Amino acid sequence: MRTLLVDHETDQARVVHQALSDCGFAVDLACTLDEAAAAFGCARYDILILELILPDGDGLEWLKQLRRDGYSMPAVMMSRFNELGRRIAIFNGGADDFLPKPVSPDELIARMRATLRRATQMTSPVVTFGNLRFDPIGRQASVNGRPLKIARREVCILEHLLSRAGRTVARAALEDGLYAFDNEVSTNALEVGIYRLRGHLSQSGATLRIKTARGIGYVLELKSAASAA
Repeated sequence: MRTLLVDHETDQARVVHQALSDCGFAVDLACTLDEAAAAFGCARYDILILELILPDGDGLEWLKQLRRDGYSMPAVMMSRFNELGRRIAIFNGGADDFLPKPVSPDELIARMRATLRRATQMTSPVVTFGNLRFDPIGRQASVNGRPLKIARREVCILEHLLSRAGRTVARAALEDGLYAFDNEVSTNALEVGIYRLRGHLSQSGATLRIKTARGIGYVLELKSAASAA
């Protein structure tokens, strides 16, 4: 899931960034509100992790403006200021959760997953397509109840293809969702990920396949639909 981490404390931000990346989040890091605003102009985020006090302004006031502008993605705020009144103001200002700093990366990730589950509780977060089930919060895929052991990059590809199952997903859209701004990506990284994911799906007996739309992107479709076509 595409995540924007806004934190000016370099050492803490580096640790959190690495932990989130290791858990499959595509993380962009901003150190100021200006950088965060610029990131919002270039990408769509699934969740926001935001410091309360930043060098160029108040993170809570910026979050309030995001809410007024119609942005509804879950937001977790962090701060070294932990007074009750401050926490109440943070929740009233539009945050979904709060953590005092220094933040434990493990607790942050657990709270992020809980926040994402709450955000999707009106509809089932588990996606089913053919005999494949995917839990976007737990980052787990299974075929006929058997877990698929696939790498983080393949999980991200599968998630994006499932979000538009049966429709073509443009290559550029896949790459944008898979990689944070600071990732170094080889020219054939997406093709390698698609190749490996196809192998896992085939070996697991999945009733779906990834079809190449030449010059455009890829489409996840059921094998029965492919045969009929």
